Amino acid sequence: MSKIYYKSLEEIELIRESSLLVSKTLAEVAKVIQPGVTTKKLDQLAETFIKDHGAIPAFLNYNGFPYSLCISPNEQVVHGFPSDYVIQEGDLISVDCGVIKNNYFGDSAYTFSIGEVDAEKKKLVEVTQECLRLAVEKAVVGSRIGDIGFAVQDLAERNGFGVVRELVGHGVGVKLHEKPEVPNYGKRGSGIKLEEGMVIAIEPMINAGTAGVKFWSDGWTVTSNDNRPSAHFEHTVAVKKGKADVLSTFSLIEEVLIEKK
Repeated sequence: MSKIYYKSLEEIELIRESSLLVSKTLAEVAKVIQPGVTTKKLDQLAETFIKDHGAIPAFLNYNGFPYSLCISPNEQVVHGFPSDYVIQEGDLISVDCGVIKNNYFGDSAYTFSIGEVDAEKKKLVEVTQECLRLAVEKAVVGSRIGDIGFAVQDLAERNGFGVVRELVGHGVGVKLHEKPEVPNYGKRGSGIKLEEGMVIAIEPMINAGTAGVKFWSDGWTVTSNDNRPSAHFEHTVAVKKGKADVLSTFSLIEEVLIEKK
């Protein structure tokens, strides 16, 4: 799909439904994620939950990806395979989820801090989530793609972190990945103008150290070059006048995490 697909109000509501199911799935993951659990168990739980709600895991078999979730511990940036890896106290676990419901896609990611994490990881998670919040604020009619990227890059780099260049956000809704690309770096006032009807996945991927990444031979897993931790947060967002309409939510996840404390 080389051109931008502008969504109607009805389509945006269908994408919202898919995005909220992603958020509910991540909240189910939040209930069980803890030391001693394998990442493969989280994937199995998510796949069952999505199918039980009349939807299809969007990642499963996408270009050959063999799982329903991307689960990326610590130095893994994105696209990690669920496995027999046993989650440890102090880990950062990035969980990325997508669903197809009523032929429309939702996509969201959340980085979980497992128990007590060290100061570097704590700051990285806080800054990456704030990068997303600031970027979402720019997803309004009349802004440009570069305004979103600048918001992420400016905050991340002011805190000494590296902004991944090789992977970017994207349009979403009719397909999992559509135009336009939404980089996490850029210049204010540059790039295409944002218009009503655009739906984009904004997803800061921020490394504690250098911005550089390595691609594994499995064709999917991406890790930081220096093996320092990485964090990833993502929302599906409809561009609107005045204020962006965030179609996914972290509130369901955070309610679970508060209850677990």
